[in-house]
Amino acid sequence: MSLSDSIKNADFKAEKHVPVIEVIRKDGDYTIVGVKVGKEIPHPNTTEHFIAWIDLYYKGEGDKFIQHLGRADFSAHGASAEGANQGDLYTEPSASFRFKALKPGKLTAVSYCNIHGLWEYETDI
Repeated sequence: MSLSDSIKNADFKAEKHVPVIEVIRKDGDYTIVGVKVGKEIPHPNTTEHFIAWIDLYYKGEGDKFIQHLGRADFSAHGASAEGANQGDLYTEPSASFRFKALKPGKLTAVSYCNIHGLWEYETDI
């Protein structure tokens, strides 16, 4: 089995697991993008069901390989010594990335839900 066989994608307007990429702005030579899981339909963020991380990749036009831009980890999901969802800290599955790309290419975001696995979204920049 290939890893790609385990990665799902769907229309983010109907699926809460898709890590949607949006260009926030250009800052000189740099691009700033936001990646959010649950853009249209909020994803639960509970001790039992949560997004653990988002990875962002870039593949420049004509490049042979994809490059890893970074990862955002989300560690607080309401857990506490008093029990599940009794804590007072929750991280939201949203992150921003700032990078300098010297040519057009494609961004791919991959997120991981502890129950529903890997999800991806791609966009051209």
